[in-house]
Amino acid sequence: MNTSATLNLNGLAEQISSQVVAWRRHLHQNPELSFHEEKTAQFVYETLEGFGGLELSRPTRTSVMARLIGGQPGKVLAIRADMDALPITEENEFEFTSQNPGVMHACGHDGHTAMLLGTAKVLSGLKDQIKGEVRFLFQHAEELYPGGAEEMVSAGVMDGVDLVIGTHLWSPLELGKIGVVYGPMMAAPDTFWITVKGKGGHAALPHQTIDSIAIAAQVVTNLQHVVSRNTDPLDNLVLSVTQFIGGTTHNVIPGSVQMCGTVRSFDPKLRETMPALMERVIKGITEAHAATYDFKYEFGYRPVINDAEVTKVIEETVREVFGEETLDLMRPNMGGEDFSAFQQKAPGAFFYVGAGNKDKGIVYPHHHAKFTIDEDALEIGVKTFLHATFKFLG
Repeated sequence: MNTSATLNLNGLAEQISSQVVAWRRHLHQNPELSFHEEKTAQFVYETLEGFGGLELSRPTRTSVMARLIGGQPGKVLAIRADMDALPITEENEFEFTSQNPGVMHACGHDGHTAMLLGTAKVLSGLKDQIKGEVRFLFQHAEELYPGGAEEMVSAGVMDGVDLVIGTHLWSPLELGKIGVVYGPMMAAPDTFWITVKGKGGHAALPHQTIDSIAIAAQVVTNLQHVVSRNTDPLDNLVLSVTQFIGGTTHNVIPGSVQMCGTVRSFDPKLRETMPALMERVIKGITEAHAATYDFKYEFGYRPVINDAEVTKVIEETVREVFGEETLDLMRPNMGGEDFSAFQQKAPGAFFYVGAGNKDKGIVYPHHHAKFTIDEDALEIGVKTFLHATFKFLG
């Protein structure tokens, strides 16, 4: 007998759908930045407290964990949602826009938190039907390295966990679709900083200077050769210079230029070689023009690599609950996610819930000042979590 069908999980999810939307709107109205989610964590804790049947704790200052110990022995499943917002001034005109100036939920984390609250509410009422344990992880600071996931893992939230799942509301994916990716899904997001040091002077007398802008421009151009000429074309690799700061006015050649950017990759060995490959280019160009440089490279989150068996269960859940037309077997992308920290402790899978809707004008990308989600996606996310829970725990 199919336990999840017997329990009418879809009906239970539909019953709380309006409450999940209300939670999302409250969170959207009250966003907090990474490592500062004090009120958010307190709201989540108090909401969970009202469900009953959960063992609550605060693994870190701004995170929450809830444990639901089932009525029968079995495996331990962890489900994760992130809670932090971004330093963006919202440009939407909803009734529930951000009340915190300069801070906005522009990536869907408000929806992630609301969906996991809804999942916890339904499952807490089905405690006796659950075999094993469901561990709800409300994580802080996904957006800011070193990230909240690593801190929560260090605090022991994954001790004894057999498998872990999580989701991301995804605006590029239309409402009604669920994206599943096998193997590599999201890249390791590393960061670099470069300072080119020349000799400043009058723009009309360039021969008396060491032109840091001209030299830095060559650095930007030649760094692209690291990808196009120094690595295998079949490797997934991105190198982007995203900031270039230098100069104060039209007639002064500045003494230095600062740059920063990101490198995205999946392969651990390739990732390790990138600092040396980049520095060879930077050193060669600056020395050729009598300049000097500073170079700093920081490894960020690990890549998200989905476990095949866990991913297969998510795929089967989507097919059975929503039908073949809902499933979208997607390609990996070069975004980064610290969900990977949890995957170091247990096999796991991360998947997408479509939240875009062109007919409603919900077309803006993540991290945009007009980003939003189609709130109908929240119910889809809750249903997926509920059915997957019973499928994983037997």
